[in-house]
Amino acid sequence: MFQVILCLMAFAANSIFCRRALMEGQIDPESFTVIRLFSGGLFLLLLIRFRNPQAAIRGSWKGGLSLFLYAYLFSIAYVQLGAGMGALILFGAVQITMFMFSWAQGERFQKKVVIGMLVTTGGLLTLLLPSANSPPLSSAVLMTISGVAWGVYSLLGKAAVNPLTETAGNFARCLPFLLLLAPVKFFGSGLHMSPTGAMYALASGVLASGCGYALWYSTVRHISSQQAATLQLSVPIIASLAGVLILNEPISLHLLLISGIVLGGVALGSVRKPKKYDFL
Repeated sequence: MFQVILCLMAFAANSIFCRRALMEGQIDPESFTVIRLFSGGLFLLLLIRFRNPQAAIRGSWKGGLSLFLYAYLFSIAYVQLGAGMGALILFGAVQITMFMFSWAQGERFQKKVVIGMLVTTGGLLTLLLPSANSPPLSSAVLMTISGVAWGVYSLLGKAAVNPLTETAGNFARCLPFLLLLAPVKFFGSGLHMSPTGAMYALASGVLASGCGYALWYSTVRHISSQQAATLQLSVPIIASLAGVLILNEPISLHLLLISGIVLGGVALGSVRKPKKYDFL
């Protein structure tokens, strides 16, 4: 259980590090992504070589691509989204992705699980409807796609034999995709990075991503896709509280209501039937 809590704290920390760096314009999304992924991969590689110099680096191109898409779109979206709002959209999309995959694989759900997922989906769709309190649509859509990519990445982790080498291999394979960001900066506004912004990116890469994702891969292979998806829905609560305490972000009544609907759907789908005991 302690390992699960550490994973969830790392996921919430990523939201805080990224939002803090981007909201104050201390770094651009592309630079943040490059530093985050490169430092995370380098840290894992050094850790593996220190522990076992002969260990083979594993991972897959699917894992690398999904990790890159998640991290880059995550960074772009957090330019405008608050920490709690972004985490709610991200992990709502993760839950739906993982539940739908389980369904496609032949796993059958109880009625309350289906109803809970529909409530969660409805809450997220309501969040995206145009209103005075709704997040910017473009950022919300990008964060949704980022959540789908992270859901895929989590599902790939269920087959991981060695979580540390699998995670390091995925980080290594996502690095070539970073070259795609060069034209974005060359034809765009160019690089922008302060020492503080670079430090937030390093913290996100080494601590919250490198360590956190290796720990997550060692966790997710021992639990079901439904459990993995449901557990991650606690991250928006952690990120929202941290956003208020650390980033001085306000909590709107709209976000509270939607959060209640989404988490209520999660709770509905997670509560197990009480066991029947025969005392006769």
